[in-house]
Amino acid sequence: MTDTAMANPCETSPPNRLHPPPVRLPKLVQGVLFAVFRRSAMRNWIKRHGHIFEINVPFFGRSVVVSDPALVRSVCTASADQLINVQPNLSNWFGPGSMFGLDGSRHRDRRRLLAPAFHGQSLKNHERVIEDETLREGANWPVGKEFRILEPMNRITLNVILRTLFGADGAERDELEQLSEIVPPYMRLGQLMAFVPAPPFWARRQGPWRTMDEFRNAFDRIVFTLIDRADVDPNLGERTDILALLLRSGTSRSEICDELLTFIGAGHETTATALSWAFERLRRHPDVLAELVREVDEGGGAFRRATICEVLRVRPVIDVAGRRVSTPNFDLGDWRIPRDRTVLVRIADLHENPEIYPQPERSIRIATAAPGRRHQHGWRSVAEDDDASAQTSRSRKWMSCYERCCRISRSIPMRPPMRSRTSGESPIARNSAAA
Repeated sequence: MTDTAMANPCETSPPNRLHPPPVRLPKLVQGVLFAVFRRSAMRNWIKRHGHIFEINVPFFGRSVVVSDPALVRSVCTASADQLINVQPNLSNWFGPGSMFGLDGSRHRDRRRLLAPAFHGQSLKNHERVIEDETLREGANWPVGKEFRILEPMNRITLNVILRTLFGADGAERDELEQLSEIVPPYMRLGQLMAFVPAPPFWARRQGPWRTMDEFRNAFDRIVFTLIDRADVDPNLGERTDILALLLRSGTSRSEICDELLTFIGAGHETTATALSWAFERLRRHPDVLAELVREVDEGGGAFRRATICEVLRVRPVIDVAGRRVSTPNFDLGDWRIPRDRTVLVRIADLHENPEIYPQPERSIRIATAAPGRRHQHGWRSVAEDDDASAQTSRSRKWMSCYERCCRISRSIPMRPPMRSRTSGESPIARNSAAA
């Protein structure tokens, strides 16, 4: 017997330079476990196979699941020629002109076009909108009475993103009000149908597909009206909203609609869910809330950034991200992944890795370490990243909204999200990590 028998059960299995170890269960059973019991299934499979293994599930087919830090880094830094958008993806819902439907040079060009709008001074220009919407919603919060926080967060983030996409003020307000009524039910239905293969044309005239098409047609009509209005705006060149940016680039009308729907569908609910989890965590940790309020009053931001990053670690809104191999083979460490295989990065398990986060189940365990501190794998700890220049655009939006919420929520007892009796997870963020 070798020393291998005494190895850590979670260590990655020895490679055979062909395929990672497979999960040996029927495809349908794996699909149910992946869709309904993903958190517990992934933990069991990691204990059995290590931090890289292969599953075979409906829709995605044979897929390599990765949560080893070094291998995840390789996936995240691979070129767009090696790994492309996973199929099926949200382009089934948002349309072929969305970021999810583009690959290769078109994907890079779209990212290059849109990225500046969410960095630096450009994003700072949106802070007034975030503050306005937060204060407007907060004015309706009852004092000294519990209430659900997810719906208010959804309203804040939806109004913020609509004003950011189409313009903060002016004649667009009527259309934005219409969109704010259409989007919530459209998002709820779309989340259920996004990965379901589209039926034949004749079948789309019945059932949920018909409702989806009606929502999309209503959305497109409003957006086309806004496009026509912006196209003749003499101040189009000075406008900072995303619609103006896409129009100036020469993007087609249909692709503009797809891309704007992508921003709305993939942007506002994820941020709202994360903010809701932040309230849930802070209610259970009043000492952290008190420190945040003190820091806001003093004009600081380091502890707030660390809190945001830690909430995203323990309550990841998206627990898995996927790519698809487009080259004949993709070498992932010592493993060789063949063409058309899906590679799934298991974010939640990465966040629970004790080699990166000692005692990862402890929450909130916030540390504001010196800028630049890194772990042995080259990853910066999300709970220790204290460098403002390294913050993402989402963190910046978070911080502005967070500051306002901290100020107006001191005396408001908020009801934490209810937990499912079967899974222990909250219905507001089904893909959450452990408490």
